[in-house]
Amino acid sequence: MFHAASSSARATGPSPAPPSPPPSAQSPTEGVPAPRGSRTAAEPPAKQRDAFFDNAKYLAIVLVAMGHSWEPLKGGHRTLEAAYMFVYAFHMPAFILISGYFSRNFDLRPDRLKRLLTGVVVPYVVFETAYVLFKRAIGGDPDLAISLLDPWYLTWFLIALFIWRLTTPIWKLVRYPIPLAIAIAIAMLASVSPDIGDDLDLQRVLQFLPFFVIGLSMKPEHFQLFRRRAVRVLSVPVLAGGLAVAWWAVPRMNPAWFYHRDSAHELGVPWWCGPIMVLALLGCSLLLTACFFSWVPRRQMWFTTLGAGTLYGYLLHGFFVKGADYRGWYDHGWLHRPLGELFVTLLAGAVVTVLCTAPVRRVFRYVMEPKMEWAFKRDASALAHERAGA
Repeated sequence: MFHAASSSARATGPSPAPPSPPPSAQSPTEGVPAPRGSRTAAEPPAKQRDAFFDNAKYLAIVLVAMGHSWEPLKGGHRTLEAAYMFVYAFHMPAFILISGYFSRNFDLRPDRLKRLLTGVVVPYVVFETAYVLFKRAIGGDPDLAISLLDPWYLTWFLIALFIWRLTTPIWKLVRYPIPLAIAIAIAMLASVSPDIGDDLDLQRVLQFLPFFVIGLSMKPEHFQLFRRRAVRVLSVPVLAGGLAVAWWAVPRMNPAWFYHRDSAHELGVPWWCGPIMVLALLGCSLLLTACFFSWVPRRQMWFTTLGAGTLYGYLLHGFFVKGADYRGWYDHGWLHRPLGELFVTLLAGAVVTVLCTAPVRRVFRYVMEPKMEWAFKRDASALAHERAGA
């Protein structure tokens, strides 16, 4: 997610030394693109994007799409359920960690707040409404209400990114590792608080918070550690062990733990299981995320430029997955056999890849990256500069 999130498309911030994580010139707010035409001739050219991060975002969003495509197929198929749990253990944590990393420079400056509103809030309102209308028309639920307080399906990431970004100045104010300890404590408390409810999907916002805070505290040199050959070699048995544990856990563990959207009580277990699972999954997710990063290419690849469009792929692929489900396309028996599952997996990867391309981004930019100059006051310093120049 994406810029998703957060989220997702362009984020700027210092690029790690030798190509280490995603891109072309990332902006300070990962997933919140800078307004088009906002640079003046006097400003220096944008920094080169670091290919590692764009590669990581693209690969993560492909895993997200594949995981969503498996949901209607995995019932009763242990291998697919194990793959599903394995991927869900780290794909969103990796995306959220990157979003946190590119939020390090976020503050309450007017231009950054504008980008947050146009790059996160506006897409949230548009896609929350669009998904509900889509389900009304295609999903046979004509009475489904539009509620901006109750994110549906994929839109939770946008509202989470919005809240996390707004709190960034607070996390930056406190000396490390206190922010991480507080974030973990908040996540643990959320897991034992069923009364939080569904408003703004706060369970997910709070339980995923530690990954965002960890990203905020990371520096370019931390990502350099993943480039070491020893890390990549060690990641092989770790990933194999993760798959084995997922296979073992299929009949023993509720996969809803990986969604981080419910409290322990709502999952039907004693309250003390919540904090334990938060810590266990945090450790597991970080370990698998590190292994994932160790295999992300550091150089320019054919898909590197697609990393700038991951929020587009994240928000748009849901219409294809849900549309196929609503239309009963998953009911075909051959799709529930190994070759059919492989076909669905590859198709999901291909669809989300196309949705990250430049032509698709041009079409949907008016709702994903609107300029909305008409909605904002002109910056006083910019006006003064223009008058002085005149």
